[in-house]
Amino acid sequence: MKSEQASNKFYEKLKTQLYDTTSWPSAYLFKFIIETDKKKIKHIERIFNGLKSKFNFSRSKNGKYTSISINTIMDTPEDIIDKYKEVSKNIEGVISL
Repeated sequence: MKSEQASNKFYEKLKTQLYDTTSWPSAYLFKFIIETDKKKIKHIERIFNGLKSKFNFSRSKNGKYTSISINTIMDTPEDIIDKYKEVSKNIEGVISL
C-alpha cells in the first residue's frame, strides 16, 4: 500500500510540474532501463506504437542492461503518466527515469 501511495503522489507531482512548465501537446522524452531482453524491448516498442516515436537504444558496457529513450509528442500530462503506468505494469524490472 505504501508504495502505491508513494507512486500516486509521485505521479500527481509530475502532472502538476508538467502542466506548470509546458504547453500541450508537446514533445516528451521517456527514458527506461531494463535488462537486455528482446521480448521486453519489443514490448516497450509496442506500447509506444502509433505515436510516431523516435527510439534510441544503448546497451551497458557489459551488455546486461539496455537504456531506451523514446521521444514522442504527447497530448497531455495524463497521457504521459498513463504510458509510464502501462510500461511499469507490463514489463517486470523496468526502471523509469
